[in-house]
Amino acid sequence: MSEEITLAKTADDTINIARQALDRHVAEGHGAQVAILWLGKDGARREITYGDLKDLSSRFASVLRDHDIEQGDSVFGLMGRVPELYVSALGTLRAGCVFTPLFSAFGPEPIRTRMEIGSANVLVTTASIYRRKVAAWRDDIPSLKLALIVGDGEVPDGCVALGPALEAASDAFEPASTGPEDPALIHFTSGTTGKPKGAVHVHNAMMYHASSGRDALDLKPSTIYWCTADPGWVTGTSYGILSPLLNRVTMIVDEAEFDLDRWYDTIQREKVEVWYSAPTAIRMMMRAGAEAATPYDFSSLRFMASVGEPLNPEAVIWSEKVFGQPFHDNWWQTETGGIMIANRPGMEVKPGSMGKPLPGITAGIVEREDGTLKELPEGEIGELALRPGWPSMMRAYLHEEARYQKCFVDGWYLSGDLAMRDADGYFWFVGRADDLIKTSGHLIGPFEVESALIEHEAIAEAGVIGIPDETAGEVVKAYVTLNPGFEASDALERDVRGHARKTLGPAVAPREIVFRKTLPKTRSGKIMRRLLKARELGLPEGDISTLETDET
Repeated sequence: MSEEITLAKTADDTINIARQALDRHVAEGHGAQVAILWLGKDGARREITYGDLKDLSSRFASVLRDHDIEQGDSVFGLMGRVPELYVSALGTLRAGCVFTPLFSAFGPEPIRTRMEIGSANVLVTTASIYRRKVAAWRDDIPSLKLALIVGDGEVPDGCVALGPALEAASDAFEPASTGPEDPALIHFTSGTTGKPKGAVHVHNAMMYHASSGRDALDLKPSTIYWCTADPGWVTGTSYGILSPLLNRVTMIVDEAEFDLDRWYDTIQREKVEVWYSAPTAIRMMMRAGAEAATPYDFSSLRFMASVGEPLNPEAVIWSEKVFGQPFHDNWWQTETGGIMIANRPGMEVKPGSMGKPLPGITAGIVEREDGTLKELPEGEIGELALRPGWPSMMRAYLHEEARYQKCFVDGWYLSGDLAMRDADGYFWFVGRADDLIKTSGHLIGPFEVESALIEHEAIAEAGVIGIPDETAGEVVKAYVTLNPGFEASDALERDVRGHARKTLGPAVAPREIVFRKTLPKTRSGKIMRRLLKARELGLPEGDISTLETDET
């Protein structure tokens, strides 16, 4: 593992993320360095230094204390990518409280469910979101003591305006004496069935956030860095707040949603050096074509990475042509808290591979055998497993100890993802264990079929499922969206199926292809195959609270 961060020492040897992410740098003379370069969707531009963030987070912690919020209490953030979101997260950690970010796009029910599971004591949100999504049931959450409202304008009844409260609060707030195993963050992740799970992460997780940011993303002091993920998703917190600040980078935060020219212009204008994005955005760039990138200068970029779902080989090859370097795929989960396997800086990229385990991480491919686990040799497909013990590993699922313990067998953490390790030690994603398709004795990973489909010039995105078949057990069915300039037709369907048969062989190729305008995707860009399958078979849809775009 790369060298550990030099911790700011405390008299009682406690460890607090906010102290290490902010106060340490200010004490070392870097208070004037820009920590966050915030770009408003209306064209506003605001520079927030490490010194500013230290003061603002201290004021936020003081606001919590002034309202009798105690160490260990639960603070939920529900807003877009505005500066107050980042101040709230860091101020919560400074106060020794536990921060839970939520997507501002969530509807009332997903918000309520998560606040109930997390026993929310404080909600930080906007007046508009509060009125539309929270006010009607606020009194049904007995744990909720305080609602802080961001922005100008009238404050709803029973709420407190955050702006004036920050101005009136003290900027002298010493970080709480939190221990390494004290809870710091809760990230909710959707289960395929049942309620969302609240993964608990601790203050000591920052040791891995810091080292993995250097190892996997090449983060160094003063790097100009842009993680496009929203903090409502774990990537937007681990690598959109904590890792960059721990490594003293200058990070870009763009309030606006994806806009191709805005993104390209931001990279050129702000001279972004490290760019961390997601396959959905990359595929949207591909749909716009290489010519859309031609007017822009990307020479400042030294490293590009992707996470969220596997990056198809086609996208890796395309990005190398357009940007002069490939996007480097990496793999991790909400539960792991940080990047586990990556195509690291300087490594040869094998398009389609997630790379190799980071320093300090032991990964294996396993299968269950007589109640125990057997490690599989290279070239065989099994469940991707990790040896527990890295600092950012989740410590619990809130109120679900049995569900948590099921993740661990025979000294391995089981990811639920199927993968294969090749002779060079690279890992290759095959699919979620519950997405696997078994047809005529063949086990098929949907990712392989989807990757082959999007190699066809007409196909932009693909989602593949197995549907029951009396003869074969299951057959492959694909849902696809088209690139601009192509129209759905029987002839195109036959052509795409022919391409798939030629590429994959008749046993693996889809028997049926359905054209859609959009596919159901989560906020983090994962195509929800289980939703396609549930609808195809008339089954319950399960938890769809993270659904951002539905199929049309």
